[in-house]
Amino acid sequence: MLSRGVPTATATVYNDVIKETARSVTNSRSFDSVSIRRRNNGFVSNSLCRRVAPVMAVKVDEQRTGVALDVTEKRLADQLRMGSLTEDGLSYKERFIIRCYEVGINKTATVETIANLLQEVGGNHAQSVGFSTDGFATTTTMRKLNLIWVTSRMHIEIYRYPAWSDVVEIETWCQGEGRIGTRRDWIIKDHANGEVIGRATSKWVMMNSETRRLQKVNDDIRDEYLIFCPKTLRLAFPEENNNSLKKIAKLEDPAECSTLGLVPRRADLDMNKHVNNVTYIGWVLESIPQEVIDTHELQTITLDYRRECQHDDVVDSLTSSESPAVNGCPSGENLSKFLHLLRSSGEGLELNRGRTEWRKKPAKK
Repeated sequence: MLSRGVPTATATVYNDVIKETARSVTNSRSFDSVSIRRRNNGFVSNSLCRRVAPVMAVKVDEQRTGVALDVTEKRLADQLRMGSLTEDGLSYKERFIIRCYEVGINKTATVETIANLLQEVGGNHAQSVGFSTDGFATTTTMRKLNLIWVTSRMHIEIYRYPAWSDVVEIETWCQGEGRIGTRRDWIIKDHANGEVIGRATSKWVMMNSETRRLQKVNDDIRDEYLIFCPKTLRLAFPEENNNSLKKIAKLEDPAECSTLGLVPRRADLDMNKHVNNVTYIGWVLESIPQEVIDTHELQTITLDYRRECQHDDVVDSLTSSESPAVNGCPSGENLSKFLHLLRSSGEGLELNRGRTEWRKKPAKK
């Protein structure tokens, strides 16, 4: 069992409607341009009239037999959202303005903000190709079989954090990952100059939402989503032996630093009443030494999700340096590296295993 359980779609969805929606999106390859102009230090989006079949929320009318299609809200969201499928339909790009409440003590976006944006653009990509509109990217066959996607690994690298009011453009795509899951990658750019300021990759496995057991991806499900994936392997981290591939060693007691008794807030729960995977990032950072927080900024984080966390669980966050450290910083290295463990306070069960790398904060201008 992994980071979070997510629910099956609550609406009844008819195969012919979804297949027709997906077919329309697949055959649509042209989009009207989206122009952004600056006005009063803000951004105004002109008409986003894309020639893509709108994603349709399917509702069953209990008073009558038949299906009613509610497309108004989705069309409006598509018009306001600054995102669309790329021309070949095999990836999705969206622009986001960094809000004041998304920045932290460094006056830049926090890593939790970045992770939430990655989650948002992934969900919007899934909806844009006609997958379920419940935010969890389930296909028709998956909903029939009560199957859901859950995160097994997340790896994020940030080379420069965007500041308040900066505009970032995030591209995402997914592809098969053997017979047991799938992967989703992201490229994060500064929209002003096209500079790559971050990359991320993740692995997802399929789980039965009722039995909570993992299940292999069958051919029917693969056929449903692979038509929207790049035909040749495309990786956000194509470098050989890159950090996203590294195995995370288990942190053993006694840990150098710890924060005990973390309790999920109601706001930490997702739509399935399980702790959202972004919350784990915050918990990991809670046990980082304060001197590191004061002098360094997070560059890389890798998390392996081992077990689900429920709303009534109590969590301990443990951290130790990956190599001998002086004042929280490994001697002779440019980066400070740490191992992390999240475990349940009562039974001591491993919930999450992590690794982070920190670089020194840039000098203030």
